Amino acid sequence: MPCPTTFTDGDRLSLFVALAAVDDPRDPRGRRYPLVSILAAAVCAVIAGACTFAAVCDWVRFQDRTVWQRLGFTGRIPAATTVWRLLIRIDAAVLSQVLAHWLRGRATPVLAAGRWWRLVIAVDGKVVRGARLDDGRQVHLLSAYDISTGIVLAQVQIAAKSNEIPAFTPLLHRVKAVLGSLDGVLVVADALHAQTGHADLLAADSAHLMVTAKANQPTLFTQLKALPWAKVPIGAQTRETGHGRKETRTVKALTVATPGGLGFPHAEQAVRITRTRTIKGKTSRETVYLTTSLPAGQARPADLGTWARSEWHIENRLHYVRDVTLREDAHQARTGNGPAVFATLRNTSIGYHRTNGATNIAEATREANHRPHDLISAVTTGKPTVTSSNSTLQ
Repeated sequence: MPCPTTFTDGDRLSLFVALAAVDDPRDPRGRRYPLVSILAAAVCAVIAGACTFAAVCDWVRFQDRTVWQRLGFTGRIPAATTVWRLLIRIDAAVLSQVLAHWLRGRATPVLAAGRWWRLVIAVDGKVVRGARLDDGRQVHLLSAYDISTGIVLAQVQIAAKSNEIPAFTPLLHRVKAVLGSLDGVLVVADALHAQTGHADLLAADSAHLMVTAKANQPTLFTQLKALPWAKVPIGAQTRETGHGRKETRTVKALTVATPGGLGFPHAEQAVRITRTRTIKGKTSRETVYLTTSLPAGQARPADLGTWARSEWHIENRLHYVRDVTLREDAHQARTGNGPAVFATLRNTSIGYHRTNGATNIAEATREANHRPHDLISAVTTGKPTVTSSNSTLQ
């Protein structure tokens, strides 16, 4: 069996040991194949680039018997229908938490660079366009993404006839379960999450919120826009060029935690970011306003500008890769927990490659696909086994 009854500290990094915490929904009398073997095979297949349930089964079927044995299959492998029927019944939230714990245990610890470093989590939602629920609705998932490691710490499915706002609380509870504490964590989200309840929730756990203000919070937006920005000196400015584009980002920050300050709970600073872009000789300017519960003594303007771009990370380093490289929107998973489970497998694949230093996920998946034995060795230990110019399979 791939999951030992006793294990060392090194074994705790094994995927098989981690997956043993997932409950098996099958009747004990009908269990022909170990749950950890089927789940581990699915994780490895998606790490190797499998984009659908059928592709997961094909990846296993095309391997030699030695690979089957290392995955825990003896004599035969499960049929595609067996794998599919099991995976759509797995609790996606539990699987997400288990795999997030596993990835965090394997990731290289981020060294805190003095008092300015902090853990930043970007929260954003994504519609899985090819998937449908039984009532025909599209599947909408809300994720919490650790920008320092590339790991999705938690993911929840938006309930029927609802939106991202009520899902924020259960999502943060699951993040806390993975991290153990939210103390000092900064959550960055778009304007939809400029909610007083969100600010209160994070403050209760000694965490912080940074959100954009737009028309959904007209009072807050008007207050931010009316501040005396012309008298505030530039706090930070960056210039970037590339792909025929020039962009200048100017950050100003103003302390507002005073009587009669912003009408938003726990707000300590107001932030204005002006983006000036020049593309093919045409210049455009955009100004955005944000608020954060971090005081000036804990957040410099340069940091605020960097953190404000965290939403770009979750959009481009996670959601875009799920769509383009792992073809999520083309996958028509429409039964049970299938859409959420496969989204979790995609998150795990991306997080795995990111923690191994990969910058090109498509290349990393191809490398993993060509070296199945190295991949299995990597996920069952914490030691690097393959090194290339783009990635390290660990």
